[in-house]
Amino acid sequence: MSERSTEHTTITIERHFKAPLPRVFSAWAIPEQKRQWFACHGDWTPLDFQLDFRAGGSESNRVASTGGVVHAYQARYIDVVPNDRFIYAFDMMLDDVRISVSLATVSFGQEPGGTKMTFVEQVVFLDGYGDNGSRLMGTEIGFDNLRLYVEGDESRPN
Repeated sequence: MSERSTEHTTITIERHFKAPLPRVFSAWAIPEQKRQWFACHGDWTPLDFQLDFRAGGSESNRVASTGGVVHAYQARYIDVVPNDRFIYAFDMMLDDVRISVSLATVSFGQEPGGTKMTFVEQVVFLDGYGDNGSRLMGTEIGFDNLRLYVEGDESRPN
């Protein structure tokens, strides 16, 4: 039997987008839009993606790394206030091993010229998983992709 352990940390990221708040919120809420930016490794193979963005809804995303490891994300939405905030709980797995469980809050506000987004993730890394900052790095890359998506095409519907 392997030794069990938990390591707690909080990740806070604030981003400013030159895009209207409804466009930024919709990029999280509409499956076809989220699929466009929600990846931190463009060379990985998508296996499955589902999004039911509402309180009580769920999301799943499975991808295979170039080495064949399946990275699985499973979320449950707890609270959704359109164009204001949402709160969700999620776990991450590598193949069949759960590596973390998180509670995340994403809040939005209008500001001159765009939208302020604040992301707070309270994460528990499990059973000796050595993250070494990869969660923060992957989240930052995802938000860089979100910026490109919401700021890139003024004709995109909100």
